[in-house]
Amino acid sequence: MAADGIWSADLASLTPGSWRMFASFTPDNGAQKGKDFVLSRTVTVPGRATKAPLPAAAGSTEVDGYTVTVKGELMAGMAHPLTVSVAKDGKPVTDLQLYLDTYAHLTAFHEGDAAFAHLHPTTKVDGDHGGPDLSFHAELSTAGNWRLFLQFQTGGKLHTAALTLRVG
Repeated sequence: MAADGIWSADLASLTPGSWRMFASFTPDNGAQKGKDFVLSRTVTVPGRATKAPLPAAAGSTEVDGYTVTVKGELMAGMAHPLTVSVAKDGKPVTDLQLYLDTYAHLTAFHEGDAAFAHLHPTTKVDGDHGGPDLSFHAELSTAGNWRLFLQFQTGGKLHTAALTLRVG
């Protein structure tokens, strides 16, 4: 945040098309202290846009040499447990570091509309000893495909794993 109160973030180059940007935050002081906010807006990148299909639903994905596995049977509009496990070279990872006060951030976007959810694990925080399993209390509002992005940190490096989850 700059001195004038304007927030900015560097982004990788975006391909042409329409993008929906989200900012999720909780003030730590003032009249709105502790209240969760989400701001969003559509950004258009000029050029010829091509529509890409959402990848097929899968229970696991690879990122930066890590395998991220998601387990749970979610039903739309109902809270259900969701477990995310992190492994590297077939071995459970137990050195997840805190990233923004928790071991992971899971953001889910519904295919075809602007519905989204931002979830934090309910797993107890114990220094830089997180993993391999992270428990989430997940409630996704609509049936269909959701694109999940899990951010977690190891060795001071932030990793973002993406996969598609089918919600009944």
